[in-house]
Amino acid sequence: MKTTTKFSTLHEATNQFLFSSLSKSLSSASTTKQLHRIHSIIITLGLEKSSFFSGKLISKYAQFKDPKSSFSVFYQVSPTANVYQWNSVIRALTHNGLFTKALGFYGKMRKLDVLPDKCTFPSVINSCAALVDIEMGQVVHENVLKMGLGSDLYIGNALVDMYARFGCMDEALKMFDGMPERDVVSWNSLISGYSANGYWVEALEFYSMSRMEGIMPDSFTVSSVLPACGGLVNVKEGELLHCLVEKIGLHGDVVVSNGLLSMYFKFNRLVEARRIFDEMVIRDTVSWNTLICGYSQMELFKESIELFMLMVNRFKPDLLTITTVLRACGHLRDLEFGKFVHEYMKKGGFQSDVTADNILIDMYAKCDDLVASREVFDRMMCKDSVSWNSMINCYIQHLNYDEVLKLAMIMKVDMKVDSVTCVMLLSVSTQLADKELGKEIHCDIIKLGFDSDVIVNNSMVDMYAKCGLINDSLKVFENMKTHDRVTWNTIVAACVQSGDFTLGLRMINQMRTEGVMPDAATVLGILPMCSFFASKRQGKEIHGCIFRFGFETDVPTGNALIEMYSKCGSLKNSIQVFDRMKVRDVVTWTAMISAYGMYGEGGKALRAFEDMKATGVVPDHVTFVAIIYACSHSGLVEEGLACFDQMQKDYNLKPRIEHYACVVDLLSRSGLITKAEDFINSMPLKPDASIWGSLLSACRSSGNILVAERVAERILEQKSNDTGYYVLASNVYAILGKWDQVRMIRKSIRARGLKKDPGCSWIEIKRRLYVFGTGDKFFEQFEEVNKLLGIISGLMAKEGYVADLRYVLHDVEEDEKRDMLCGHSERLAIAFGLLNTEPGTPLQIMKNLRVCGDCHTVTKYISMIMQREILVRDANRFHLFKDGTCSCGDHW
Repeated sequence: MKTTTKFSTLHEATNQFLFSSLSKSLSSASTTKQLHRIHSIIITLGLEKSSFFSGKLISKYAQFKDPKSSFSVFYQVSPTANVYQWNSVIRALTHNGLFTKALGFYGKMRKLDVLPDKCTFPSVINSCAALVDIEMGQVVHENVLKMGLGSDLYIGNALVDMYARFGCMDEALKMFDGMPERDVVSWNSLISGYSANGYWVEALEFYSMSRMEGIMPDSFTVSSVLPACGGLVNVKEGELLHCLVEKIGLHGDVVVSNGLLSMYFKFNRLVEARRIFDEMVIRDTVSWNTLICGYSQMELFKESIELFMLMVNRFKPDLLTITTVLRACGHLRDLEFGKFVHEYMKKGGFQSDVTADNILIDMYAKCDDLVASREVFDRMMCKDSVSWNSMINCYIQHLNYDEVLKLAMIMKVDMKVDSVTCVMLLSVSTQLADKELGKEIHCDIIKLGFDSDVIVNNSMVDMYAKCGLINDSLKVFENMKTHDRVTWNTIVAACVQSGDFTLGLRMINQMRTEGVMPDAATVLGILPMCSFFASKRQGKEIHGCIFRFGFETDVPTGNALIEMYSKCGSLKNSIQVFDRMKVRDVVTWTAMISAYGMYGEGGKALRAFEDMKATGVVPDHVTFVAIIYACSHSGLVEEGLACFDQMQKDYNLKPRIEHYACVVDLLSRSGLITKAEDFINSMPLKPDASIWGSLLSACRSSGNILVAERVAERILEQKSNDTGYYVLASNVYAILGKWDQVRMIRKSIRARGLKKDPGCSWIEIKRRLYVFGTGDKFFEQFEEVNKLLGIISGLMAKEGYVADLRYVLHDVEEDEKRDMLCGHSERLAIAFGLLNTEPGTPLQIMKNLRVCGDCHTVTKYISMIMQREILVRDANRFHLFKDGTCSCGDHW
């Protein structure tokens, strides 16, 4: 009996030692080979079906990323009612990312009536979260509550994390609030949930609450809070968190350091970000990518590439690194390095995905290698809409519209066109001014259901306007259910382009009524309308809006204001805007030079031109048009010719037809008709109607009829579509009394479908615009105006005025010619202004055509007789009439 007892005790001790020894060996196994050896021993000893060892083996194989062996062990003990073995296999599957299988095993376990315990649920809940299976997650949560495990800390933490990963933050918070016990994991689950879902304010609030609860943050806490600081650009909180990281020794954690790197880039604190990177003992791919992407996002493309070269010597990049560097190559237009990176991809065995290929297409296009772009596109096995759109955009950028349309046709067959494609195709029809193509695309847009897309509609509004179909543009605009700021800016620009400024102003008022806030683009659309109407009052109102909305520092806005004020008769305001501008570009200086030219201030224009060059701003073609024009209107012949020579010699700018036209105007306006004609004959370019028109206009003014008749013939040979040149030739023949020629030209104008712009003038009085046409008899106060003009004619006659009947270009009697001169639109506007304003008040008249010589003389007399300052803007320039003289010095 004693011997049996001793043997039994010895056997039990041996078994305990064996169990303990095998258990320790299993736990300490560090290689698959060691694990297999221990597994063999367990089988040899007949312990493979032991719940303890089978569970341990399942878990250990899972640790070594060998879920097949985990399955094998589990199937050897199946069927089993042991919850530990079920928990082990479910945990093993979850650990290896086989979440669907894990949930499948949970389902089998329940069918076999194996009751789960508190160790089952964390893995099952994690699988639901990973699969974003909300329905299954809710079922599992109900199972937890039914089993009375809702108060378990680990299960509670898993549920908070699950709901957070579902984006159901209200449920996550409800779960969190109901937990009787919380640890750092509980807080981390909630904070990371808020942070990951973009609720950065809440993430920081709960982080603060956790600190008040005495929770010591760990690396997971910090990694969740850092993105919130970066997202909110909360520099102060970010710096405090960084200090805490240093204090509690988390700076050695690579994930935390990566978070700090990313945060400082969001703060645009490059120095701090680089210091953190340089001090990192351990760096991973994320560290390098954060730095390289950060530099690239801050447009430090060269530095981004240099970091990439540093990385490849120490660490293998991934596809994100590669694509970031390819983007940098595109921005720098560095084709050579772009090709190097592409080769590196191929040799490194990188599996290029659709995104990478799309970036390659874009990079080659930006580097002007369209062939390489197309090669990448053609070899792609799988193309998405971005691939097609990228390739189409490449051809658009290189103005290869035929290939764009061919590719679009293929795309329609291979895959569904998206709204981005439609916008790009509309831009092609806009560039080509091809209204038929535009209408065809419009039909496709309706078929595809994109006619409710705001961006697509904005493009259609713009396309129709630029194709000259303003009514179609308005129709699209009116059918739109919603208008954004771009819509309004586009329709306003369309009105300006079509010349319908009245409609444009109406649109601006409607925009304001709908409460849409203007931006700089809106302002740039409105100001040209004020310029056309010479509405200084409205221009000043808009200038006030510019200050209120903070656009005054915008250079294009300042440039537009200079032009607006100059065209509205306020050179003084133009100068004030110019003087206040801290930054001036070539457009700014050109606008100011042009403004001086319009007011006959040639000397000031030349000084501005010299100041411009002294500040280092290089004049362009437009600047030289403005300065020669200014010299022309001030009789500064030598100075204007010197500028023309300087353009070629000093700036290597080849003169265009408009520069030659300005020189012809410069010479002929100063009476140098023969020199102007010689200059035309020596031109390297074939003279067009604008060249001959400048000379003809001067011939007519100077009375050089012989040259005028010769030049008129040249103009008729040009067959221009500009009616003004035919009218000019017709006027010369009218002066010569060759009425058959006049009738022939007028008949030719009608036959070609051209129309002569009727002369009109307008004046603004007490916020109301009054428009007068030549010979107009149907306006309020016509009788009073006619009577006043009769009185003024009598007073002018006493001062020596004699009507210049050459400016009546109709075959009628002399008395009728005098009456016709009195009916010129600017005289009606001036008389109306005299009747409806206080004595001594300055008048401002706008005219759409050039002031005729007789009206110019009459206005000088009126300014003297009526003691009024009269500012007249005609199609060429401003005339300031005062005390019987004009600021133009008869150079107009």
